[in-house]
Amino acid sequence: MLNSVCATGGIVTAPHHLAADAGRDVLRSGGNAVEAMIAMAAAIPVVYPHMNAIGGDSFWIVKPAGKDPIGIDACGAAAAAATDDLYAGAGHDAIPARGPLAANTVAGTLSGWQAALDLAAQLGGTKSRENLLEAAIHHAQAGFPATGNQSRTTAEKMNELRGLPGYDESFLPNGIPPAEGELFKQPRLGASLRKLAADGFETFYAGALAEAIAADLARAGSPVSGDDLARHRALTLAPLKLRLSTGTVWNMPPPTQGLASLMILGLFDRLGVTEAEGFAHMHGLVECIKQAFIVRNAHVQDPAAMDVAPEDFLTDADLDARAANIDRETALPWPIPTKDGDTIWMGAIDAAGNAVSFIQSIYWEFGSGVVLEDTGILWQNRGSSFSLKDGDVNRLAPGRRPFHTLNPAMAELADGKILSYGTMGGEGQPQTQALVYTRHVNFGQSLQQAITAPRFLLGRTWGDTGTNLKLESRFDDGLVTGLKDAGHDVEVIDAYSDLMGHAGGVSLRPDGVMEGGSDPRADGKAAGV
Repeated sequence: MLNSVCATGGIVTAPHHLAADAGRDVLRSGGNAVEAMIAMAAAIPVVYPHMNAIGGDSFWIVKPAGKDPIGIDACGAAAAAATDDLYAGAGHDAIPARGPLAANTVAGTLSGWQAALDLAAQLGGTKSRENLLEAAIHHAQAGFPATGNQSRTTAEKMNELRGLPGYDESFLPNGIPPAEGELFKQPRLGASLRKLAADGFETFYAGALAEAIAADLARAGSPVSGDDLARHRALTLAPLKLRLSTGTVWNMPPPTQGLASLMILGLFDRLGVTEAEGFAHMHGLVECIKQAFIVRNAHVQDPAAMDVAPEDFLTDADLDARAANIDRETALPWPIPTKDGDTIWMGAIDAAGNAVSFIQSIYWEFGSGVVLEDTGILWQNRGSSFSLKDGDVNRLAPGRRPFHTLNPAMAELADGKILSYGTMGGEGQPQTQALVYTRHVNFGQSLQQAITAPRFLLGRTWGDTGTNLKLESRFDDGLVTGLKDAGHDVEVIDAYSDLMGHAGGVSLRPDGVMEGGSDPRADGKAAGV
């Protein structure tokens, strides 16, 4: 299948090979896909520490074999003390992107692990927490070779992060970024993971570990308190759903941008494009993205603060009307305000046909940059996306959940295939999802081919400030010229650029054959049983 990994006993994919190994080993020893994902979710903050942490948020879509998917929303809310007065008193008219005042929301991901563990048991899982966290604890305490991506990112971000509470001690061994291949350890994080394995994931929010976390946060200067941690709960809910001509797709509801991801596919389905990789495919997707992002930027936030239902934008009537606004030959003027973000995506399918699409985030690389003193936990800066201006979407309020770029995707195709797919990359997540889906599903490319193929990015992500249409240099020159002639503000960038995020996918055919793909832009792999 053009370099896709194929298997029949289970398959996983992750942006770091050691995380993929952790999930594969759980499947090989009889665990189910949800248990495998918990093991990967624990391992990836250790071995890819610049990209995510247990001090972040996560979202899950779990599709039990033969049943509708279940969503887990493990997004933390703004602290009770995260008020306008807090920031005004500190001399800020906007929330800082880094530092203790950026660490202003509860980290929800451990609550998601607990909800997933409960669901795994319902699916027949028997693995203990100690077993599922074994690989993560080992890599944290024994160490692992730092990737080139970690080394480069640490060097690139060093000037804005050096000196933040706990950062230097954790991420700058000997005062400098770790070299590629250098042994990198996180012993304090390993000790916290060991406590979570022994005492339970819920102890992140109540109990001795929660007290240590709250004390760490207070010393660092974060507004998040022990009471904020204790109030947090993960939500189990039904994902958003859209029927296409090619099958049914699911994604998470607000506060994620899953609505935009579904709208893009629904709009593109109405364009009737029949050939891959040409002008109609790429121009069509870009224009669908613009229409979806207009809706997203105007409405998507904490659903408790929304005055519209996301499902209203997925009706035939609404999608038909927006598709009619798309000019097949000319680009809609751009940009409009965009959203940043960073995260990791991973997927798993087991021999019984249970499938998982999972995404875990600290928002920007290294999140807030604050590493808790005793527990070694890197805290997210997701709440820095809140606005302090009245009338703005995603307005800061105590207890409000922030807008999330991350959104895991799942599909059941017309031929019966189950597809779990997604990507990191903030603004680029819905775009890359659309490219992977249309290439693989509409036009028959293998998963690996669809992931490896050149990608575009409309807007900014990964710290980049440009809002134009970026194309990897591997696109055909004629296509690039055609897009420019249509009015797109095109910039050609390096091949296999990190700006395009790190995608992956796993699938299961009705005959039992599984397929997995991983992104050559990352350090991971797909692994089968």
